[in-house]
Amino acid sequence: QGIYFAMVTLALAQLMFFFYIQAPFTGGEDGLHGVPRGELFGFISLRNTLAMYYFVFAIFLFGFALIQRTVHSPFGQVLKAIRENEPRAVSLGYNVDAYKLVAFILSAGLAGLAGSTKTLVFQLASLTDAHWHMSGEVILMTLLGGVGTLFGPVVGAGLVVSLQHLLAQSPLGNWVGPILGAIFVLCVLSFRSGIVGEAVKMYRKNFK
Repeated sequence: QGIYFAMVTLALAQLMFFFYIQAPFTGGEDGLHGVPRGELFGFISLRNTLAMYYFVFAIFLFGFALIQRTVHSPFGQVLKAIRENEPRAVSLGYNVDAYKLVAFILSAGLAGLAGSTKTLVFQLASLTDAHWHMSGEVILMTLLGGVGTLFGPVVGAGLVVSLQHLLAQSPLGNWVGPILGAIFVLCVLSFRSGIVGEAVKMYRKNFK
């Protein structure tokens, strides 16, 4: 639990990363190139950019709806109770480990769906997607947008990806990491609830 669980998770991620480097079916450091997009339902060609866009958008809506339904379900309420006070959840008779396991399975499934979608879009699966830095990037997106909010990670992801794209095309391309780190530090110091979290607080304070 706690920091020990986080460290073991990062260690396992790094172990899998080195396994993928050595495994012949991953292409090693070169990754997998030329991944075919194929056809959706056998007749919608995903080689068409517009069709691919709507396909990805539909997957995003599906993932978002699944998260929204999970959060507002009895299962989601138990997860909130575990997050706020795990010993109390145990005392109420909930099998905390089982709930955590299901949450991890949902998380892994959505992450795998997102990764496979990215592979189809770029027709490339690279080793950077398997590095533990990717997990750190997701945490950065969530913290910037707002932990505990539905739209927070969406806003955070849009902000981080947009900044990465803009900075990579500018003279500051080699400073993407330090700039994102500085923005992250400033956001944590100034907006502890994230962008969406602070916006919700301001709305409730001024309009309710």
